[in-house]
Amino acid sequence: MRITRLAAVLTGTAASLLLLASPAFAHVTVHSAEATSGGHDAEITFRVPNERAPASTTKVEVHLPTDKPFAGVFAAPKAGWKVVVSSVKLTTPIVTDDGTIDTAVSTIIWTATGAGTGPGQYDDFDIAVGQLPKTESVTFKVLQSYSDGTVVRWIEEKAPGSTQDPEHPAPRLSLTAPLDSGAGTTSTAESSGAPKVTAQAVPGLTTKAADDSAAMRLAVAGLG
Repeated sequence: MRITRLAAVLTGTAASLLLLASPAFAHVTVHSAEATSGGHDAEITFRVPNERAPASTTKVEVHLPTDKPFAGVFAAPKAGWKVVVSSVKLTTPIVTDDGTIDTAVSTIIWTATGAGTGPGQYDDFDIAVGQLPKTESVTFKVLQSYSDGTVVRWIEEKAPGSTQDPEHPAPRLSLTAPLDSGAGTTSTAESSGAPKVTAQAVPGLTTKAADDSAAMRLAVAGLG
């Protein structure tokens, strides 16, 4: 009987720990398969999970960095949500192929027009960027509002030298190095380091000499 009660207590404790630990895995994250440092025309996705039952996510507010600004930002329309985009004047304008840009998008807010994102679900919020900053990574700040009035601020950054993640980390996007468009195409032999083989004529051996040698072998065979 005591063993049964102990097992029940342990099971309940494990379930409680699981409930406490589960929100740590439900962070707001940012993803892109096209974003490169100083690159162009990339789609960036913010993935926002709902970790607060029984409330629903009703508003997602994304703050883009103005110290590493993006040029040409457009928010994708999303069914069941309305979107509002705000811009600021830049202290240092962005130089692009199309000219100089002195304003940049600083905030994008999606607000649910219906039920929003329910518990145990997530939603993706997309933006298109014309030109990305030349840097290794970009950190965003995201505010997630719930139907019960709770606001979760995903704005915390890891302390320098720390290996411990904060409770509400700000989404961070790593930008890959751009491809070197000036690099030429290298043959397989050259790229692998294999010696290059060039066909050369053997001195003293011509096509006629080869034909004569073949005829002589046939004659000898016939005599035999």
